[in-house]
Amino acid sequence: MISYARQTQEQQPEAPPPPVEEHIAPAPRVSVQAFCETVETAAAVQSAGEDRRLGKAHLKIQMGGMAAAIEAYRSAPTPNVIVLESDGRSDLLTGLDQLATVCDAGTRVVVIGRINDVMLYRELVRRGVSDYVLAPVGAIDVVRSICNLFSAPEAKAVGRIIAVVGAKGGVGASTISHNVAWAIARDLAMDAVVADLDLAFGTAGLDYNQDPPQGIADAVFSPDRVDTAFIDRLLSKCTDHLSLLAAPATLDRVYDFGTDAFDAVFDTLRATMPCIVLDIPHQWSGWTKRALIGADDILIVAAPDLANLRNTKNLFDLLKAARPNDRPPLYCLNQVGIPKRPEIAASEFAKAIESQPVVSIPFEPQIFGAAANNGQMIAEISANHKSIEMFLQIAQRLTGRSETKKQKSSLLSPLIEKLRGK
Repeated sequence: MISYARQTQEQQPEAPPPPVEEHIAPAPRVSVQAFCETVETAAAVQSAGEDRRLGKAHLKIQMGGMAAAIEAYRSAPTPNVIVLESDGRSDLLTGLDQLATVCDAGTRVVVIGRINDVMLYRELVRRGVSDYVLAPVGAIDVVRSICNLFSAPEAKAVGRIIAVVGAKGGVGASTISHNVAWAIARDLAMDAVVADLDLAFGTAGLDYNQDPPQGIADAVFSPDRVDTAFIDRLLSKCTDHLSLLAAPATLDRVYDFGTDAFDAVFDTLRATMPCIVLDIPHQWSGWTKRALIGADDILIVAAPDLANLRNTKNLFDLLKAARPNDRPPLYCLNQVGIPKRPEIAASEFAKAIESQPVVSIPFEPQIFGAAANNGQMIAEISANHKSIEMFLQIAQRLTGRSETKKQKSSLLSPLIEKLRGK
């Protein structure tokens, strides 16, 4: 019998691009088989299978629609998800009744059709169809429909992964990522974790004034032990809303990793934290490329010089090609205005990248150096510093959230604070 999952998405005649703030949780390792009637739908499903959010799913596409599906499963087990394209109404309902006789328990069915009728939708729901998508469909419609089958409304929201990387070494990407994470936790009131992926030379522990005995290395080198409880033991609490998965920052071993070395860590963090900020070191390897492509949002930190411009352009081109159904990466300029240094203007940078920087952070070595040496964030050193507003602006763009309004203080607030302190 076909199982029922309460996911619906009303479609427009033309599939629009996803809104900036849309967040689609990745699908787990499931098998998906699509039976299409038109080459356009088959192409959309094929493109969806290349999307990062279906990276773990095993997708197979066949032509022939409902008739081919019924014939295929007379002698073979059904996959986790069946995607069916159908042009008709009576043939669709009759075909679903026949399919139910050969469909394994637990299999979910997504129907792609061209009839926009609530009565038809009710009949499909009654027969246990999980989702009905109105054709023509784009790749993102297929991705959304399949992924939403495994994101139950009552389930805890899957966390958003934000990757921060420098276009060149020494541009301050780690400093930016740590201060942006601080803004996400403090100003947006989101529970967040910073994962320092530079295991040999990471600075997150220093910047947050933390020296935990365990951290991300314990998880990466013990993938069989990684689960929610294990990751929780490795987290170091920085504030009420911010935690740290610290790098050991030691050279007693070589940190050579396979492409999927961090997958178990990221998956576990997604299940427990609303926001995960990855501090990715400036290197190019299989796992760093995978972490960037697999992130929900990306921030590239660049200095205003030619090498940074070239590298930012290369990163933009690669990530846009690898993530066609996601919004493009964001970038910011950092260390702007170093005395006597020739710089590329922000307008010229934007013209070459074909995108405006989120912010341009000025070069202020005194306050940034003091914060680094004291193990503090810029907001702790100077509450009114202009860069704090820039970090918040980046945080809002990356998360799609606005600033949490602070409660107005009353005449009794000082007295209440004194009582709390006792």
